[in-house]
Amino acid sequence: MAEAEKDGDPANDKDDLDILKEQVDELYRFRDNYFETHGVEDAGRKQRDVAQEMEKTLKKLEEKEELYKHNAEFLLLRGRCLGVAPEFSSTAEECLSRAVKLKPGLVEGWNTLGEQYWKKGDLVTAKTCFTGALQQSKNKVSLRSLSMVLRQLPGGVSDEQGKRVLESVDMARQAVQLDVTDGTSWYILGNAYISLFFTCGQNPQMSQQALSAYAQAEKVDRTATSNPDLHFNRATLFQYEEMFGSALAGYSRAAALDPTWDGPPERERQLLEYLEKLTALTENKGKVKARRLRSMLSSLSTTALGPCSCPQFRSPSGRVGSLEPRTLSALTHGHNGGVAALGKVVFSLASEGRMAFTFGMVDSEETCCVVMVYNTADSWGGPHRGLRGRPGAPGQTSQCGAQPADV
Repeated sequence: MAEAEKDGDPANDKDDLDILKEQVDELYRFRDNYFETHGVEDAGRKQRDVAQEMEKTLKKLEEKEELYKHNAEFLLLRGRCLGVAPEFSSTAEECLSRAVKLKPGLVEGWNTLGEQYWKKGDLVTAKTCFTGALQQSKNKVSLRSLSMVLRQLPGGVSDEQGKRVLESVDMARQAVQLDVTDGTSWYILGNAYISLFFTCGQNPQMSQQALSAYAQAEKVDRTATSNPDLHFNRATLFQYEEMFGSALAGYSRAAALDPTWDGPPERERQLLEYLEKLTALTENKGKVKARRLRSMLSSLSTTALGPCSCPQFRSPSGRVGSLEPRTLSALTHGHNGGVAALGKVVFSLASEGRMAFTFGMVDSEETCCVVMVYNTADSWGGPHRGLRGRPGAPGQTSQCGAQPADV
């Protein structure tokens, strides 16, 4: 009988490990569903509360450690328990490394170990772990984790970055296809589409697909509405799309859900400051004095249209013919094909981050309009990748065939 107790009963071992697994799963449910049982006003306590629950679960695991310290499933559970924290854990790395050595086919072990290397900043080894897990079994966690890691791998020429982003989108799509009810996979697909949007030509279709993926994440998984990263990333896209009210609301929501994160309130502050400056400059026509403004406008001429005024001019859409000059008030909402708004630049304004270049122009009727220029080359003079610049001093002539921006 004593010998039997020493060797352990496989049935009892399974029962013990099943109970411990349920306790670790409950720990993750507590973290992921925190706002199901707590108000947003408790957001500042979330990390502390999760840490306390982690300690309770660790104690339960420690009670069984002597029995199962060489068991791969037990080591996985201990690694997962420690992995609930946002920071890297060397103990978790050690447990998970031992687990996959004891049982190389342990897919969840490879995925959880990859997350630890990711937290450690070792993206290459993290990628190896997720790829190894996929070799064992095609699963949504490995696919979406690879999607994220591929987008964060450093350096490389632009072509390599573009290929990685495309591969990232494909991985995220596959993860969604494996389980269309998983909100996390939809959220990561949304992030992949945003990366594709900014990396590969800013195709409006990609931004709409990102927004659709985020909406689907919230539809199939109510915990997604409490994900500060989702609100922050979507707000960034809203800001780029000039949906400033939605962007501010998103930054504010992200800040409320994670008060320890400086990013959202800083972005909200920057956007408010930008809009306040933009409003003031537009109302004051760039603070250009009336006499100087009249002098600037007196030199307005269709010759400034250059080749666009020639009957043989061919637009990017294939249309042949000169552009018809119109005042800002004569433009209609939406695309204005075959026409050009002609005016003088009275101010330019840099925005934080890689957003559009903004300038104000005044036409012959002294109407002031804000113009947003998108998809500029890195070498262009506008503020790009966080740089500030003024490509044109007040008085520069501007012509554009785009719609007036709504500010």
